[in-house]
Amino acid sequence: MHAYRSQTCAELNKSNVGDNVRLSGWVHRIRDHGGLLFIDLRDHYGITQVMADPDSPVFAELEKVRSEWCIRIDGNVMARDESLVNANIPTGEIEVFIRDLEVLGAAQELPLMVFGDQEYPEETRLKHRYLDLRRDQMQKNMVLRSDVVSSIRKRMWDREFREFQTPIITASSPEGARDFLVPSRLHPGKFYALPQAPQQFKQLIMVSGFDKYFQIAPCFRDEDPRADRSPTDFYQLDLEMSFVEQQDVFDTIAPVIAGVFEEFGGGRKVDAPGEWAQISYRDAALWYGSDKPDLRNPIKMQVVSEHFAGSGFAIFAKLLEQEGTEIRAIPAPTGGSRKFCDRMNKFAQQEGLPGMGYIFWRDQGEGMEAAGPLAKNIGPERTEAIRQQLGLGVGDAAFFLGGKPKAFEPVAGRARNVIGEELGLIDKDRFAFAWIVDFPIYEKDEETGKIDFEHNPFSMPQGGMDALNGDPLDVLGYQYDLACNGYELVSGAIRNHKPDLMLKAFEIAGYGADEVKNRFGALFNAFHYGAPPHGGCAAGIDRIVMLLADQQNIREVIMFPMNQRAEDLMMNAPSDPASEQLRELNLRVIPQDS
Repeated sequence: MHAYRSQTCAELNKSNVGDNVRLSGWVHRIRDHGGLLFIDLRDHYGITQVMADPDSPVFAELEKVRSEWCIRIDGNVMARDESLVNANIPTGEIEVFIRDLEVLGAAQELPLMVFGDQEYPEETRLKHRYLDLRRDQMQKNMVLRSDVVSSIRKRMWDREFREFQTPIITASSPEGARDFLVPSRLHPGKFYALPQAPQQFKQLIMVSGFDKYFQIAPCFRDEDPRADRSPTDFYQLDLEMSFVEQQDVFDTIAPVIAGVFEEFGGGRKVDAPGEWAQISYRDAALWYGSDKPDLRNPIKMQVVSEHFAGSGFAIFAKLLEQEGTEIRAIPAPTGGSRKFCDRMNKFAQQEGLPGMGYIFWRDQGEGMEAAGPLAKNIGPERTEAIRQQLGLGVGDAAFFLGGKPKAFEPVAGRARNVIGEELGLIDKDRFAFAWIVDFPIYEKDEETGKIDFEHNPFSMPQGGMDALNGDPLDVLGYQYDLACNGYELVSGAIRNHKPDLMLKAFEIAGYGADEVKNRFGALFNAFHYGAPPHGGCAAGIDRIVMLLADQQNIREVIMFPMNQRAEDLMMNAPSDPASEQLRELNLRVIPQDS
């Protein structure tokens, strides 16, 4: 017999009754029934109930065993009494009478319990992650992650992509976040960087003549943490293709993403790739207040400025006299009560606004009436025009925000989400996808008037050189994101592979030719040697698994995550380097002022 087990803790069933078996695992739960000891023995695969009475030769030893001790037992498989069968587990028809016991690893008093669903502070969970990971939900999350990655790899190979690995230690290359720098011992005073993404390398792979590349790539960015973003590192499905247009990339990645969500989505509806909307960046901001809209929420915002211009509501009327301002309405079907409207007004105040104007429509017996401060100020004719534009009726409401769109769009987007959630308008049993396209390449700083990149500087501008010779704020890129249920899952672009276009694009943003050649020399030089048109994208593995696992925090699907302050509490990182290490690297730490 094997030294530790003849079966796993999920394999035994009624056909094994009478067998002598050996199992190893952790003591999940102990029950003392007056002289009978029952233990749920757990391993990675499942649970088997093992038991002993005073006739067992190891009964006295078994009484010393505590939760999460790692043990090996030998025993006889017995059928459970029919009234004691546990139909919830595969081994529920049997139990094992223990005849021999070996303690493989005793456990001290536990800082957190593995059995049960008790909540623990995140600090405790991350400091003792090896215990936290023993919990059932965490085991399921990590298995799901592994299975998702395996499925993605198979699907990419089936589409004739080949997997290539790109360097982890490389040169600094700005990708929109801070680099993690690595000092060089052999070249004092110089630094490598951990790649924020394999962006330049995958483009160079295309220049090298490989037609389709993919990689499950680790990426490193020194970012501020969010619930859906790790502050240090993450993994993405990275892919690139030659001789493609934007739609070719969509047609390639969409079935992969949809297939993974169908396979692991637990029966929830997955929109077919052919049904995925393509929404311009500007329309997404207008309709949803976000470039990653949750389309399970049917609410679509609209511009209603004309109904407030010159109206009796002075705040909006005067606002509209300023250049670049507008008023937007957030329809709220079924939200037509003063109580709900007051609650949303309070939400706006919590977001830092003075409030949020509203109108709601109610039945007064003799017909519909518009109620609320705005209705009184602008009068029935304008109120009725708003109602008709928004397609609302009795029992509905609308909320209003005004100003320069970039200033209020984020709050409007969050308000839309809250309204949809509170009114029960969101289809929770669905994964809703949409491509966000036509991103502007440039933006203007309102204070300095300086033109800079708003989005990916490596995107091919729509219209080529002709577009770059016009108004920079009108230039759109062949850049795209894929949104799902309010999260950005995929980001990509058709690349600017022409040296003259590349120099012109950077020149508009104030970067001279020498700076471009210095910062992106390898890519720029390679484009002079027959670069093919190419494009691709990257899909966030962590976010995909987070959505599939129904988790609100990305740390729940990462094996060993950092905390909110980018600290590894378990490994005590970051840590102080030894003096010898600093000397070897020719570095000195400058003390921070307290």
